Amino acid sequence: MARHYEDSTSTVKTRRQQEDQRRMAFRRAIEDRCEQRQLQQSISDYPELHWQASAAAQRSVQPAR
Repeated sequence: MARHYEDSTSTVKTRRQQEDQRRMAFRRAIEDRCEQRQLQQSISDYPELHWQASAAAQRSVQPAR
């Protein structure tokens, strides 16, 4: 009986850890999305910065020859 109790306790711990990991991943995704939206909003306030950032990004993405 004691063995069964230990197994179920470890199963519950494992499940809670997995739930916590999923919850934290979801929370991080939400925070990343909020930061991305704030950055996009600040860029849209200054369109000249958007053009500079786009040009710099395109130069850095060009494939090597």
